[in-house]
Amino acid sequence: MAGLGLPVIAQEGWTPALGEEIRSALEGRSLIYDRGAWQDFNASGRTLYNAGRDSWGYWAVRDDRYCSMWPPSDIWACYKVEVTSTAVRFVDPGGEITTGNYRD
Repeated sequence: MAGLGLPVIAQEGWTPALGEEIRSALEGRSLIYDRGAWQDFNASGRTLYNAGRDSWGYWAVRDDRYCSMWPPSDIWACYKVEVTSTAVRFVDPGGEITTGNYRD
């Protein structure tokens, strides 16, 4: 009965990341998503996503969220970030979750 009052995030081992924690979790790292897609997060603010073909975009940390922009759009989409020692998950404003495991 001791853990019944804990939020689900704590029970699953996910920790919210903010500001520099997000940058540290992503910068210079690669994530592997479902179905073999992967993404690199360069220190320059560029990001490469591949789900069968390369797609270059931009990433940044803004207001304690991970944000990305994919040309030709100039709109930044931002997500809450939660981490474990082996994975990162992005939570969109509607609550949809995308999880990536560290490649390295």
